[in-house]
Order: sequence, then structure tokens, then C-alpha cells
Amino acid sequence: MEDSSREVNEPGMVYIDVEEGLKRVMQNKALYGKLLHKLKTDTHFEELIAALKTQDYDRAQTAVHAIKGMAANLSLRALFTEAQALEERLKNGVLDAGGLEGITRCYEQTLVTIDTVLERYP
Repeated sequence: MEDSSREVNEPGMVYIDVEEGLKRVMQNKALYGKLLHKLKTDTHFEELIAALKTQDYDRAQTAVHAIKGMAANLSLRALFTEAQALEERLKNGVLDAGGLEGITRCYEQTLVTIDTVLERYP
């Protein structure tokens, strides 16, 4: 991956810090790409939505914790921040529609950004 594309983002929001992500996998571009692909097929986000719809907050907290961990490991900054905030709200029993909308938008944009990264660096 080119050094000049440290962060892939839209104005004001860093979705993927590619340089940091590569450091986490000892500059192994193939492994980083594989892990980004794997995130795209991961089911924790769907589990989160399903758990929230049935008001299973323990299951929702488990799912969002997994999302937060994956985001941290892959240097998906915005998704990590959103997941961390939602996890805290779930722990405190304070869930509003805005929190779910925020993580949903962020997750969707992260997936789009992952596609951009994978297109640039197959």
C-alpha cells in the first residue's frame, strides 16, 4: 500500500487508518486485506440489530463488543468510536434511536471505505 494514503476517510471522519492497520499485522498487506474481507462477511452487526429488535441487551452488548474489537484490530477508527459509545450506553441501560442510527451509518460507510481500500490495494 502506498505511504501517501495513510487514512481513508470522508471530510471530518477517519474510517480506516491503513498505515496503523498495517503496523498491527507487521506490514503484511495480504493479511490485512484478508482481514478486511473477513470483516465484510462477519455477522456480528446483524446479530446486534436482531438483539436490539428483541430487546436482548446482553446479546447486543456481546455483539457490539465483538465489533469494537474487530474495529480496533483493523484500525477502523470511526467504527471503534461508535461501537465503544454504544457499548457504554448498553452497559448503562441508556439506548436511544440515535445511537443505533449512528453506528449503522458508520458501519455502512466503513464497508464502503473497505471496498475502496481493497480496490486500491488488491
